[in-house]
Amino acid sequence: MRNKSIIFIALLLVAILLAGCGSTALQGSGASKEPPVRTLSVNGTGKAYLTPDIAYISIGVHTEGEDAADAVAENNAQSMKVSEALTSAGIDPSDIRTTNFSIYPQQQYDENNQVVGIRYVVDNTVYVTLRDIAKVGDILNQVVAAGANSINGIQFDVADRSQGLSEARAVAVEEAKAQAEQLAKAAGVELGEIQTISSYGNVPVPYFEGKGGAGAAMAVEAPIAPGQLVISVDVNIVYVIE
Repeated sequence: MRNKSIIFIALLLVAILLAGCGSTALQGSGASKEPPVRTLSVNGTGKAYLTPDIAYISIGVHTEGEDAADAVAENNAQSMKVSEALTSAGIDPSDIRTTNFSIYPQQQYDENNQVVGIRYVVDNTVYVTLRDIAKVGDILNQVVAAGANSINGIQFDVADRSQGLSEARAVAVEEAKAQAEQLAKAAGVELGEIQTISSYGNVPVPYFEGKGGAGAAMAVEAPIAPGQLVISVDVNIVYVIE
């Protein structure tokens, strides 16, 4: 009985010692924990202005008739003339892409809202890339004269945006850097290394909206002003502060 008591007391002492060691280890681990890194996040915006050198335009032929075959035949004839006008103007065939060909019946109603007949509507639209924007107005005049009566719009662009994007990014970074320096000075802290940096941009494109049935409006060369494109880039930079 006495031996059992001695063994029990010994085991109890060992358990107490192990518990003390574990507590000391946890305290040591807590003491070595580093404080959180302090950071400063800033944003900057940069813009670059470019002159467009390419244009995209949707050109269509719209026809209607009481007979579907006649409406399609008329549309095909006009569309062929438009295509010939485009190639004669120097447009590469690879820059002419058909985006829509549709035919659908359209019911006709009288004053009493009763169906009195059906007309068939045919649309044929091509998406054209114009690489000489100085000729945009002249080409529009030619295709309208050839039979195009649905000019949906003109979109201007820059074939190579890399230089503009590079300039806009540089301006955005400089703006963010200046902002970070001002904030750090006002707060009485020192800027450390850059922790993260991210950027994103967009390219707003001027848009000219034409009107369907534009033949009369374009009896003379259409005045088209491409203006300028603005490339805008935003950056976010996170600095470590000391």
